[in-house]
Amino acid sequence: MNHPVIISTEELAAQSGNSNLAIVDCRFKLGVPDYGREAYLAEHIPGAVYAHLDDDLSGPIIEGETGRHPLPAVEIFQQLLSSWGIDSETTVVAYDDASSVYAGRLWWMLKWMGHDSVSVLDGDWRKWKRENRPVKSGEETRRHRPFVPVLRPEMQVSVDDVAANIAQGRWKVFDSRDESRYEGHPNPLDPVAGHIPGAVSAWFARNLDSDGCFLPPETLKARFDQLLAETLPEDSVFYCGSGVSVHNNLIALALAGFSELPRVYIGSWSHWISDPNRPVETTLP
Repeated sequence: MNHPVIISTEELAAQSGNSNLAIVDCRFKLGVPDYGREAYLAEHIPGAVYAHLDDDLSGPIIEGETGRHPLPAVEIFQQLLSSWGIDSETTVVAYDDASSVYAGRLWWMLKWMGHDSVSVLDGDWRKWKRENRPVKSGEETRRHRPFVPVLRPEMQVSVDDVAANIAQGRWKVFDSRDESRYEGHPNPLDPVAGHIPGAVSAWFARNLDSDGCFLPPETLKARFDQLLAETLPEDSVFYCGSGVSVHNNLIALALAGFSELPRVYIGSWSHWISDPNRPVETTLP
């Protein structure tokens, strides 16, 4: 059954007290690892549990073998979802304060685990606060529920797949980072600047309006029709810096009405450049 990709603040507020609704606060800031948890403890949407990008939504970093945010082991993530009271009957709403960059990671991971009943909060925490909706402080917990994963490994591709694709051209590849990083300008996040050869720039922020809400579906459809050209979404691969912001593009594609979504290279640029023998392309003169 199809489930709404996004949920409005009004719709979420109307579901207050629903025991089959799990709200997950995914706030995070790169370089400030305690920010999200501290912000959650100070105030959050009532009923929400907290998910930390590094501790909960990522696995251990292995130098040369992973990017900055590899996926956690299935068994560990399964236990975490169970501890959050998520099972097959649970609807999940994820939010952050960064236009669903971090909430989108959880959205995709749940689908990867076979759970489709998940939405992200459109306009995120900032819209909830602007509207003076209820908040709560301190840590919250939910009653344990057994989560049973039905893994979808086909949703991602490996670095070897991406490397082979440069010659084979099986997929059209898209880079979700901002244009400056794609072009090859120096950036503190990227020890090596540039992009995967042949990749097309598709900065995720262009899916959003000035308030951090997703653009209307018809606008997103026009954007991705132009980017994809004659390529079907399922014949494409999207990546970003470390497998996080890329998911904003997948949310936007789903909003635009595409029934099949691209594969994701989770290791992304941070993994690609860990091997100096992998080719790099820039658009700088």
